[in-house]
This record gives sequence, C-alpha cells and structure tokens, in this order.
Amino acid sequence: MFTGIVRGIGKVVAARRLDEALEVAIEAGSLAIGKWRVGDSVCVSGVCLTVTCVDAASFTAGVSAETRMRTTLGTVASGDQVNLEPALAVGDALGGHWVTGHVDGTARVAGISEQAGSLCLALEAPPPLARYLAPKGSIALDGVSLTINEVSDHRFGVTIVPYTCANTTLADVVIGQRVNLEIDIVARYLARLFDARWQP
Repeated sequence: MFTGIVRGIGKVVAARRLDEALEVAIEAGSLAIGKWRVGDSVCVSGVCLTVTCVDAASFTAGVSAETRMRTTLGTVASGDQVNLEPALAVGDALGGHWVTGHVDGTARVAGISEQAGSLCLALEAPPPLARYLAPKGSIALDGVSLTINEVSDHRFGVTIVPYTCANTTLADVVIGQRVNLEIDIVARYLARLFDARWQP
C-alpha cells in the first residue's frame, strides 16, 4: 500500500525484454541505499513492482506482460525518469490517499496551462473509468496523489503545485503523453456496491 507521496525520482538505467515481460533496473540514489530489500514493494510511476535485486544505489524489478499492456512501463527505456515511493510502513503519515499501485489504465494529457505558479493539467481518462471521477475526489497519476478540480464526461483537471512540480516527473509532461491512472479505491468499491447489475 502507498500514499501517492513521491519520495524521489529514479532513472531507468536498463530495460530488458524477457519474452512478454520486462526487467528494469532503476537508479534510486540515496532512496535505495540500505533501505530496500529483495521482495520489497516499490511504487514506480504508479505501478507496484517487487524488488528482485538491490545494489548500492539501484534496484531491479520485473514488469509482467499484463503490466506492460496496461501501463506506460511497457515502453520505458534507459534514461527515462520515474516517480518512486516505498511501501507504507506501520506508523507512517498518510499524507495523500490510499494508493495500491494497481493501475486502472492510462490518461492522455489534453491540455497544459499555468496559474499562479502551479501547473494545470487537463486529462482524458478511458471512458469506462469516467464514472469514478468526482470533483474534489482523489486520483493517482504516475503515482502522485492529486485532487480532481473539475470533471466533464471523461475529461478532468488537476493542479500540480510548485513543490510537486519540483519533486516529481509531472512537471515534464507534454500534450498527448499518457500517464498511469489509478482511481480512488473507495470510489471503486462504492461503484461496485451500488451497481444494480451486481447481485451477491
């Protein structure tokens, strides 16, 4: 479990295909030194991955065929930057919202503007996910916990404050780019509970 509060930006130093899967090595600097072990969960740009190898300043993790298909990690390459968050530990502050690292799909950046030093993004979610979007609700984009400002059909807007711009990869997005999207886990279960087609 994660909170959507990114703790550092890592750099992909290798990406190797293994049949339909992928193995990535990510340089994490001081974030990894002495802190992560084989078997630990790490949120990589919104995707929960399991650490398979750790050295002085980097770690390796596998990306399954399913994850490659559903997330932006399917096209990751050496030199790409990724948001990193270690798994939540008992007693840690919950500064964002509950994030599982189970990406629901990708959202397309449809517009970028600036307002009072913050970055305003307009995004288009896959239409089937539109029902989970709500003004002032939570959303995770590339692993970053954000508040939805407005919603119109499957299009929604978020604001990236200066601190988040400086400490995540979201400051570098461009129009047309896709980012990993995870809907709020509460919205997911409420929708299931009130779905008239579902019968227990």
